[in-house]
Amino acid sequence: MALAMILSSCQSDNNTTMKHSDTPVIDAIMARRSIRQYKETPVPRELLQQIAECGVNAPNAMNKQEWEVRILDDANYMNEVTELMKQEMPQFVNSDAPGFRNAFRNAMALIAVACPDDEMCMTLINVGLMGENMCLAAQELGLGTCIMAAPSIFMNASESAKPYLDKLGFTPGYKLRYFVAVGYPDETPAAKPRDLGKIKVVE
Repeated sequence: MALAMILSSCQSDNNTTMKHSDTPVIDAIMARRSIRQYKETPVPRELLQQIAECGVNAPNAMNKQEWEVRILDDANYMNEVTELMKQEMPQFVNSDAPGFRNAFRNAMALIAVACPDDEMCMTLINVGLMGENMCLAAQELGLGTCIMAAPSIFMNASESAKPYLDKLGFTPGYKLRYFVAVGYPDETPAAKPRDLGKIKVVE
């Protein structure tokens, strides 16, 4: 019976999300979307802190916790990095989009995630798990998120962006991997189709 309830909670079409108060984690998974338009409403720092704390509670190899997290809500920082991106890597910036504010999908806040390299790539798996935790926590708090690699690629490559990278204060040997854009959603995108044929049971 319990398995049937869980399975039924995962079944929804591309435009609706089924809510089941007894499966809140599954609800958040099925409802979460990548948000690329945000309202101009500041996100309280206590919520950003809560999201980050959910991130560092993710599973990680041998509990080494080889990750670092930075919370940003400084509009000047985001705007200045955006101007650099527009000059040096315009392909990463859709500045002609209606309502464009910054290259971080117009987010009002960011969470930056860094980790070192390792031969087994476990640190990358760890920060991937961290990102999912943060996205689901934000969903539960009524916030939208979008995991973004383009700004981190730019900041790691651009000499002019180095002061902004340095400001994050990551430990030497730790590399910026991605940003999580965070804000109050200003869109309600439908779910993209998922190929359930990718799932196979091995007999």
